[in-house]
Amino acid sequence: MNRLSKLKINAILRPPSNQLSLSIWTVVAAFGSYFCMYGFRKPFTAAGYEEFTLMGLSYKSVLVTSQVLGYMLSKFIGIRVISEMPPAVRGRTILLLIGIAQSALLFFALVPVPWNFICLFINGLPLGMVFGLVLGFLEGRRATEVLAAGLCASFILADGVTKSVGSYLLIAGVNEFWMPFGAGAVFAFPLLVFVGMLSQVPSPTQNDELHRSRRAPMSREDRRLLFLKYATGMTLLVGAYLLLTILRSVRADFAPEIWKGLGHAAPPSLFARSEIYVMFGVVLINGMAVFIINNRRAFFAAMAASVTGFCLVGLALVGLNNTWFDGFQFMVVIGLGLYLPYVAVHTTIFERLIAMTGEKGNIGFLMYLADSFGYLGYVVVMLARGGSKSNAGFLDFFIALSWVGAGIAFILLAGGWFYFAARTRPGQPGKIIRGEGVAV
Repeated sequence: MNRLSKLKINAILRPPSNQLSLSIWTVVAAFGSYFCMYGFRKPFTAAGYEEFTLMGLSYKSVLVTSQVLGYMLSKFIGIRVISEMPPAVRGRTILLLIGIAQSALLFFALVPVPWNFICLFINGLPLGMVFGLVLGFLEGRRATEVLAAGLCASFILADGVTKSVGSYLLIAGVNEFWMPFGAGAVFAFPLLVFVGMLSQVPSPTQNDELHRSRRAPMSREDRRLLFLKYATGMTLLVGAYLLLTILRSVRADFAPEIWKGLGHAAPPSLFARSEIYVMFGVVLINGMAVFIINNRRAFFAAMAASVTGFCLVGLALVGLNNTWFDGFQFMVVIGLGLYLPYVAVHTTIFERLIAMTGEKGNIGFLMYLADSFGYLGYVVVMLARGGSKSNAGFLDFFIALSWVGAGIAFILLAGGWFYFAARTRPGQPGKIIRGEGVAV
């Protein structure tokens, strides 16, 4: 590409200077970038792969577990890579990682069964770092909750929409092993546009840093000191998030099987329709945290929203058992219950934790610390259930898992609430509490 072409592209992708317009630009860029990433990750779950098994195991379970293993390993690698990465290289790194993932999907179609499961491991390995790179453009701003809520809306909606794209390709006659590569090709050009927009987003202003603290790359020693200082509270939060990740991932990756258990044939549009309701509810509630200027109040408001989410999970389970809800209503209510705390962690809890304590840190480190153990837990669950040759009865498995997981997560989250309430009491000597942008 010659210099003139580059200048034209930069002119087209130059963000507006007006603050409101810039925020809209940023949230569109972040939403679009991560939405498109899901097109390289999730469409394969729309297929059943029911004709195949591996060592007596359901082949779809093997494929899901294989991809999640790569995704989990990526999260552990990302604890260091994402927390240390300079902002200037984030955009091209996103494109490089997704390019590797799409190449793996090509080999998934070319390599014969059963050895092609390895290709999904390779596919998941780069994709696990994309979220942290996108989130890095959004953190440390006065509007971070709104921007991050928009980003999180992408993976709520994209989870259903990309499955719908995969289902439509299957209906059109595309082979189930070529379908994931074809779905990725659908999202390739939009991805380039959105990542180009994201790369033009300017750094946080001095006013942003005054209210939310400056975010900088972290060294190994920085990470160690931050964790040790709040080890008990962070362990409780990570434990709750681990269980939440398991439940959310099971609902996402085995949606066709759960819908079937609920008595629905799960046409392509159903995946997207249920997630639209979930997305609007979750984004509206979590995005409102941006109006709470005091960082400590915003942190505990997000914790309260998370507790409410687990209560909704319980309501969904009781409602299904007592036929208060039909299958569609159950999936919407339990989706809302799971995504409320899941998104609160991404948008507010870690963002305001750093801001209210004034510690040196960034969301990338905290998110990848939580995500790595969350996906490790999911892998363990998938391996433990791997003895089943099919996915029959998956609804009963999901309901039992939801009762246990949501109950324990509720207790861990309550423990984290009391821990940080004690450690960050306003006016407590020796503690730095950031309120409306100043230490008090």
